[in-house]
Amino acid sequence: MRIASLASAAAATAASSSRLFMKPLVAVGQLTSTGDRVQNMRICKDLAIQAKARGAALLCLPECFSLVGSSWRETVAAGQALDGPIVTEMRALAKEQGLWLSLGGFPEKRQPSTSTKSGNEGKEENEKVFNTHLILDDKGDIQAVYRKIHLFDVNIPNGPVLQESKYTAPGSEVVVIDSPIGRLGLSTCYDLRFPEMYEALVRKGAEVLLVPSAFTVPTGQAHWEILLRARAIETQCYVLASAQAGEHNDKRASYGHSLIVDPWGKVVEDAGGEASPALVMAEIDLERVQEIRAKIPVQQQRRRDVFFGGSAGGGGGGGVGNSPS
Repeated sequence: MRIASLASAAAATAASSSRLFMKPLVAVGQLTSTGDRVQNMRICKDLAIQAKARGAALLCLPECFSLVGSSWRETVAAGQALDGPIVTEMRALAKEQGLWLSLGGFPEKRQPSTSTKSGNEGKEENEKVFNTHLILDDKGDIQAVYRKIHLFDVNIPNGPVLQESKYTAPGSEVVVIDSPIGRLGLSTCYDLRFPEMYEALVRKGAEVLLVPSAFTVPTGQAHWEILLRARAIETQCYVLASAQAGEHNDKRASYGHSLIVDPWGKVVEDAGGEASPALVMAEIDLERVQEIRAKIPVQQQRRRDVFFGGSAGGGGGGGVGNSPS
């Protein structure tokens, strides 16, 4: 009896130790959202069920997961508060599946502005929504709220003219949050082109960067992978980039290629440009993050004192105005 008891205890200890050293799995989703919110949410639910069944601790969903409208007015009209039906439904899903969720961007209705602008200009300002990226935990609680800082106002050669600022208000807060796969740094789509933001996230301790997106086809073909790999190399973080893919309506299409990039800049998983809905998965190895940072300690070697008038080297809490070298 004593021998059996000791053997059982040893087995339990071994199993516990094994769990401690297991690398968490992350799932990155890809879909083609349309103007049909019910159908979009059904697809998100299916991806969550698949991710949980395959052992994921976190599922990342792309920007515009709940809706891609045919006009900016449709987006504004779909705006909801954080206690509205979209978030309520996704919170229930996270709790039901016991799964953390990154909700990569939805139109969040804002409180009326105190803007001094008058007439139609003031009315338009008040009608603007936030493009909001939420992190939900496995109990369905909201753990982080990030409102997209950089808005997509561009005239793309051989592509559409897009002016996100016409109907979206910019956020102003850099957001990080601890999770089962590591410390997450939140961003959304067009933020990807601003490396100083990602340095700010790393200075706040980020180990895994989230970049949910709906990249256009022309910009995606030219820049998507190289920008994601560059951010991974510069910050020595994992990069999880969930993406919209394919034709949403007769006015808009997205590039796809949801990617998982490791902190060395290697593409670990790529969902491709056509698969939708789709799911890619990978292990997150935080020891690898620390090994790479120890071998090439760029955070400690940055010369902010030369380029930006700040102090040299690393250290937390820096603002978003310090570009990486």
